[in-house]
Amino acid sequence: MAERSIRSGRSTLAGLLLALALACAAAAARASAAEELLARFATVQQQTPRNLFDRPLTLQSTETADQLRGDVHALIDQPFELVRQTLMRPDNWCGVLILHLNVQYCRATRSGTQDLLVIGSGRKTEQALDELYWLRFAFITAAAGEDHFSTRLQAPTGPLGTSDYRIVVEAAPYAPGRTLLHLTYSYAQGTAARWAMQAYLGTLGSGKVGFSSTGQRADGQPQLVGGVRGVLERNTLRYYLAIESFLATQALPPPDRLNASLQSWFSATERYPLQLHEVERAEYIEMKLRAVKRQAAAEAPGAK
Repeated sequence: MAERSIRSGRSTLAGLLLALALACAAAAARASAAEELLARFATVQQQTPRNLFDRPLTLQSTETADQLRGDVHALIDQPFELVRQTLMRPDNWCGVLILHLNVQYCRATRSGTQDLLVIGSGRKTEQALDELYWLRFAFITAAAGEDHFSTRLQAPTGPLGTSDYRIVVEAAPYAPGRTLLHLTYSYAQGTAARWAMQAYLGTLGSGKVGFSSTGQRADGQPQLVGGVRGVLERNTLRYYLAIESFLATQALPPPDRLNASLQSWFSATERYPLQLHEVERAEYIEMKLRAVKRQAAAEAPGAK
């Protein structure tokens, strides 16, 4: 009996030690992720000789044969805990995404144990629901520690032959009341998507630019990237500014947040009119207020 009790005690102790080791390993991994994010931000800042944003924000873009990716690293004047708690909720993400000019519908839902975001996007003017392009994003929280947060929105397919859409956000505390945030926006493109993009760039998108410099013009000003990377950079920054604007309204009473976030997003985009100006403020606000009302009342096509 005594021997059995000793073995049981040893088993319990071994279990406790294993649990402690796993907890320590998890804490070390979170600390490592936060340190890696901070180190990456420092490196990116050094690699950006001229910051077009005049604040601690950098934007990078890459284009390969089958993938486009944009990355924003920025310091925001919000406490880390607010960022973490806000962006852990799928319904809050609809409050973020609807601010983007092209997003006309967003609803958080659930399929089994999986949180989903149903997104309808289209042109920069109001469209009927059956005219929109639809994506179903899986909402995945990858990390939610006290010093590092990461969440991922992932859709396997998109419009016009695009696929593997990802919106990934990670954050770490930087200073009291200040958070380092990293946004990645990426997707894969097929042949049909390339053709559609070339048609856009030859018409409505002709002459539009992004933010990265590809050289210097004769007048000494930077030559800004155009084409597909320009489109990618504009959309990446629009998504980032939506996150920033939504977070900035969380201290307001709930009834005041929507209008405040819309005003904030439009004002933020107007700081970069060359790249981001598309519609006037009143038109944008009215369109978005109608969109929010519609998405609360109407199911997405094929949702049932």
